[in-house]
Amino acid sequence: MMQLYPAHAAEALEFHKISQLLTQKCRTDGARERVANMRFHTHIDYVTKELTQTSEFKMVLTGGDHFPNDYTQNLQKELKLLVVPGGVLMGDQLMYMHRLAVNTKDILNWFKKHNDLFPQLVLLMDKITYEKQITEIVYEVIDDGGQVRDNASKELMQIRTELSSRRQELRRTFEGVLRKLNKLAYLADTAEGFLNGRRVVAVLAEYKRIVRGILHGESDSQKTVFIEPEETIELNNEISSLERREQREVHRILAQTTATLSKFHPQLEGYYQLVGLFDFIRAKALLALDMKGNMPRLSATATVELIKAYHPLLLLHNTRTEKPTIPLNIRLDRQQRILIISGPNAGGKTVSMKTVGLLQLMVQAGLLIPADENSELGIFKQLMIQIGDTQSIEHELSTYSAHLRDMKYFMENANGKTMFFIDELGSGSDPNLGGAFAEAIVEELAKKQAIGIVTTHYLNLKVMAGKVNGIMNGAMAFDETKLEPLYRLTTGKPGSSYTFAIAQRSGLSPFIIERARQLTQREHFRLDKMLLQTEQQSVQLTQKETELNKLLKENARLKKNYEELTNQETLKQQHETLKLQNKIKKEELDYLRDMERKFKQIIQDWKRSENKQDVINSAENILFKKKQVTGNAAAAKKADKNFEVVTGKPKVGDLVRNTTNHQVGKLTEIRDKRAIVQIGNLPFNVQLEEWIVVKKREPKVKGKV
Repeated sequence: MMQLYPAHAAEALEFHKISQLLTQKCRTDGARERVANMRFHTHIDYVTKELTQTSEFKMVLTGGDHFPNDYTQNLQKELKLLVVPGGVLMGDQLMYMHRLAVNTKDILNWFKKHNDLFPQLVLLMDKITYEKQITEIVYEVIDDGGQVRDNASKELMQIRTELSSRRQELRRTFEGVLRKLNKLAYLADTAEGFLNGRRVVAVLAEYKRIVRGILHGESDSQKTVFIEPEETIELNNEISSLERREQREVHRILAQTTATLSKFHPQLEGYYQLVGLFDFIRAKALLALDMKGNMPRLSATATVELIKAYHPLLLLHNTRTEKPTIPLNIRLDRQQRILIISGPNAGGKTVSMKTVGLLQLMVQAGLLIPADENSELGIFKQLMIQIGDTQSIEHELSTYSAHLRDMKYFMENANGKTMFFIDELGSGSDPNLGGAFAEAIVEELAKKQAIGIVTTHYLNLKVMAGKVNGIMNGAMAFDETKLEPLYRLTTGKPGSSYTFAIAQRSGLSPFIIERARQLTQREHFRLDKMLLQTEQQSVQLTQKETELNKLLKENARLKKNYEELTNQETLKQQHETLKLQNKIKKEELDYLRDMERKFKQIIQDWKRSENKQDVINSAENILFKKKQVTGNAAAAKKADKNFEVVTGKPKVGDLVRNTTNHQVGKLTEIRDKRAIVQIGNLPFNVQLEEWIVVKKREPKVKGKV
C-alpha cells in the first residue's frame, strides 16, 4: 500500500469527500464496507484490474441492456447464523437466501449473453456456480411472502386444517352469543373484541354477574367489563393448543431447512460477496459518470501527464452552479521532475497542486478520474504533502518549525517512487533565510529523483529552473487589466505576484503603494515587473495563436471553395488577402516567441552575474523596445537584394542566413540541433533551425541575352 505522510495526507487532499460521494452511490452494506476499506495500491496490475472493471461497468450503465444486480438485502447476520449449530432462520430470512441465489443466476445468464464485451467483469464470475438446490430447498417450504407453506409437512397440514375448522366453529358460536346478549341489552358494544389473546364481549358492568364466563378486564371508567363467554371457553382452549402445536411444527421445519441449507454456506457467502462487489463497482461507475471520469494510461515509471484534467469536487460544484471549470494540463517525468508554481494569491496554485494529488490517489484507489483518456500516470509508493498551517500547539512548534520537521521527513525518506506537494515552501520565516532553505530543499528533492509540485513567491526559487536539472517553472495566468485570475497553468516560465498591480486596483492609497516601492529592493521589484511583462506577453501569445489558427482554418476553407466555385478570380483575391493576414499574424507570433526565449536567457544571466543592475538594464532594452524589429526589416530587404533562398537542409560549407536578423555567414560545423556559423572572422554557436541556405545572386550583365 502507498505510504502517506502525514497520516492525514489523504484527508488534506479531500479524498474523504470522494469517499463520501461514493458511499452515497452504494445500495448494500457490502459495498459501503468496501468503500470504508479502500486503500491506495502500489501494484500496477492490481490498479489496472480495478480501473478496467469500473470502466467496463460504466459501459454497462450507458448500454441499453439492464444489468441484474438489484439484490440489496444485508445478510451478514443470517449467513453467520446459518453455520451456527442449532441456528434457525425465519421464513423471510430463508426467502432472502432464495432471492440471493436467483439474483446470482440472473447475473450469470447476463454474462453468457455479453461474454466477450466485459472480460474483466466476467473474471469475477470465474469461481461462481449456480446451485439450483438452494432455491428448491427454500421454495419447497417457504412461500413468496416468507411464510411456511401448509404442505411443508403432513403434520403441519393436519394441524392447520383442524385449526381452521375450530376457528370457524368458534366464530359461529361467538356470533350466536353476541346476538343473544344484544337482544337482552347487556352489551356496551356489539363488536367482538380480543383481550389476552381470547375472544371477549363488552358487557355493561351492572350485568357482569348475569353473563356467565371468564372476566378478563374492565374499561378505565369501570362501566364496561370484558367477558369470555362460557360457550366459547373450551373452543378457545382447543384453538390455543392447536396454535402451540403449529408453532412447534413450524419451528421444526425452519430448523430442518436451515440445517439443510447450511451445507451451501460457502456458495451463499460467495453470492453475497459478489453482489456487494458488483454494487461497489457500480457505485464507482456512477461516480465516474457524474464527474466525466475516464481510465488513464498507467506507467511503470514515475510519470504524471494530465490532459484536460479537473479537480473532481470543483467540477461537480461548478456543474451544479452552471459555471465553467478550467482544465489542467501538466507533465512531470524523469527529465522534468519538479514543478515550481508561482503567481498571484487566489490564482489557483494550491488548487492545481491538489488536483494532481487527489487524482493520483483516486487512480491508485481504483477510481476513474476526470481527465482525458490519453492522460498517463505512474504508480507511486509514497505520497508526502505539506499544505496549510502545520503549527503544533501540543509540541510547542511554530509554523516554520513544524514546516522544517516535515521537510526533515521528506529529505530522509524521499526517493524515485515518491510524489510530494509543498504549498508555500519556506513561508513563516525570514524571507531571505527562508528562500535559501527552500532552494536547498528543492535541490535535495531533485537529487533524490522525487516527483512533485512546489508553490512559492520566492524569486530565488523562480530562477532555479535553469540552474538545477529536473526543475521547471510554472505560472498561474492572470488578467492584469480585469484584475482577475484566469486559473490556467502554463509551464516553462515563472509568474509575477502582481503585488503592486493588485494594490493599485484595490483602491489602496497611492502614497502607501509608492512608499512600499521605495522600501522594496529595487532589483527584486524590477525583476517582478519583467516577469509580469513577460507573462502578459505570454497571454497575448496565446491569443495570437488562437487568432492565427482561426485564420488558417478559414484559409483552408476558402482554398477548398476555390477549387469548386466558378468565379476563380474573386476567390483568389480573398485567398491572397488571407495569406497576407496570416503572414502578418505569424510575424507578430514569432516576435513574441523570440521575447520569451530572450527572457529565459535573462534569468540565466541574473543567476550568474554579480552586477544585477547590468542584467536589468539589458533586459529592459530587450523586453520594452522594438527598435530591433525595424532594423531587422531593413536587413531583410538588403539580404533579399544580394542573396536568394535555396531549398534543402543546411550542410557544412553552405552559405546560411539568419531568419531573424538576416545576417549571412558560412556553416562550418553541425552539432545535432546546434551549429557553428562564421560571420566575418568570428564563429558563433547558434540554433541550426534559425538558419536557411542561400546563394549569391548572379550580377546582371547589360546587353547579354
